[in-house]
Amino acid sequence: MTNITHPWQRIFVALDTTDVGKAVELANGLKGFVGGVKVGKEFFTANGPEGVHRITECGMPLFLDLKFHDIPNTVASAIRASLALKPFMVNVHASGGSRMMKAAADAATDTIVLGVTVLTSMSGEDLAEVGVDVEPLEQVLRLGKLAKSSGLDGVVCSAKEVVALRGAVGKDFKLVVPGIRPTWASADDQRRIVTPKDAIDLGADYLVIGRPITGHADPIEAARLIAEELS
Repeated sequence: MTNITHPWQRIFVALDTTDVGKAVELANGLKGFVGGVKVGKEFFTANGPEGVHRITECGMPLFLDLKFHDIPNTVASAIRASLALKPFMVNVHASGGSRMMKAAADAATDTIVLGVTVLTSMSGEDLAEVGVDVEPLEQVLRLGKLAKSSGLDGVVCSAKEVVALRGAVGKDFKLVVPGIRPTWASADDQRRIVTPKDAIDLGADYLVIGRPITGHADPIEAARLIAEELS
């Protein structure tokens, strides 16, 4: 994944299901149409590392999206344990603070460690409910800069925050963008969303796309349509 030659290689498809068979079928079917697979808490809680191993047998890069958030030693231990799955990317909550993020970065080997800034489902009102009385962009910039200074390789953010983050953290810091919705797809529970092409044009490095592909009647056709849009 260090040499991206096709736009579709920037897409990680989110396999948000508890069904191992369905996840494996999707991963195998979408190989060559997306650049990697993302496995999150729903799948991991139901199936554990063995389920993840079955998915990675397809040979595509893995984004292990478990959003670790705990004391530094526990997060470092979790990162080290995750390396057995050979993930391309893992993530932690940037709100865990600099000591926790530094511990995560130190524990990783040949793996991109990302900080989760503000979840794309959260608005300013949602932040205020938990005592963060600033707009999402301000909090994203604060956590993005903290993640970089703590040694992380990038952050997860909304595409609407990419330009501001680039100015704050530079061009080599990875920006991974979820909440992506093609014009023909439903927004579902995401609030701060843009189209795949818009996200890449703004400067995103990787896109995480789930339901527009996996919930489509023909996932391969959906991935093909998105690849055409990116081209």
